Amino acid sequence: MTPSDKRNRLRAILKGDVCKFPATVWDALSARVAEAAGYECGILSGAICAATVLGAPDHALHTLSEFAGQVRCITRASDLSLFADADQGYGNALNVMRTVEELEHAGLAGLSIEDLVMPAHFGRQGAPELIGVPEAIGKLTAALAARRDASLVIVARTAALRIEPIAQVLERARAYAGTGVDALFLTRLKRLQDLDAIRAAVDIPIIVGRAHEITRADLEARGVRFRLQGHAVLPACAKA
Repeated sequence: MTPSDKRNRLRAILKGDVCKFPATVWDALSARVAEAAGYECGILSGAICAATVLGAPDHALHTLSEFAGQVRCITRASDLSLFADADQGYGNALNVMRTVEELEHAGLAGLSIEDLVMPAHFGRQGAPELIGVPEAIGKLTAALAARRDASLVIVARTAALRIEPIAQVLERARAYAGTGVDALFLTRLKRLQDLDAIRAAVDIPIIVGRAHEITRADLEARGVRFRLQGHAVLPACAKA
């Protein structure tokens, strides 16, 4: 299966009517195990990369080269459509462009760019900070401009539900959707009414992280096409 085939399969899932659960993968072996278990899609997160490559917590310590190397190992060894959490794109809009170029070349099917301030300000307590909407739009626009294969899926990821009132979350969602991204990725979604409001505000597929408080049927009915299951498989493997 070619990289474009994998990307088009991911696009078909996002445009379909079923909510899929991707498999957490981090290397060639885990990808092949997931594929043998029947998964079509896998996800590589920054946290999983940090844990498996550096043995470190999720503090954005791994480099783009290290992340792209893991992507390459996975895509070379399996036919999974691999989706990756590219964090904040490893810097500003120019860094985002380099990130997209490297990950596309590594065979990735899709990636998300997040709107958190990174690195976090030293000594900050409580909830993390979000970058401004204009900066986020600039980074998403840069990501879209950098892809060479139009089938590569570019996703806007927002942590706004954890930090801002719903009115501001909706402003962000509309602004991000307006850039032309292929989907919106919501983290910390807990209330069905918030999902209803966001669904009414944007007309693009939605990806959610965990969202254990909401049933799969309710997610599916509201256009959620990807739901992350968390990454419990890695600690389970470590204990085995």
